[in-house]
Amino acid sequence: MEKLVFDSGIREFEINGGGVLRFNPSDPNVYARLVDAVGKIQAVEEALVAEAQKAEGDGGAALRLLEAADRKIKDILGWVFGRENDFDQIFGGVNVMGVGGNGERVITNFLAALHPIVEAGAQLCAQQQVDAAVAEAKVDRAQRGKA
Repeated sequence: MEKLVFDSGIREFEINGGGVLRFNPSDPNVYARLVDAVGKIQAVEEALVAEAQKAEGDGGAALRLLEAADRKIKDILGWVFGRENDFDQIFGGVNVMGVGGNGERVITNFLAALHPIVEAGAQLCAQQQVDAAVAEAKVDRAQRGKA
């Protein structure tokens, strides 16, 4: 079998000294899915809060709700970044609904850390599209000038 190797833009990010997240930060599909994911993650969190209020005083029920929310959000992250990424490993087994030392949810901290990487990737993609359009316009002008 022959192999075909090319630059797909995939980068690897070691997360908090543990798992590795692999994705192409300049992939517009990743960017679009991530934008959609923010709303989906907020919906999971809102549902968790609503259900937790109903289960007030039942610690076991609250833990099950947190576990379910963790699974849902990690599934969403798999959809965004690719199923080959193991978000249980990436987060070191931590529930993404847990709270970090700064008082924010782990998922909030994760998305905040990713934001500049994805934003830079989106800008790179957009700039490349602009550059291609400018180059095409120059070729079109040059061809019209010869006619």
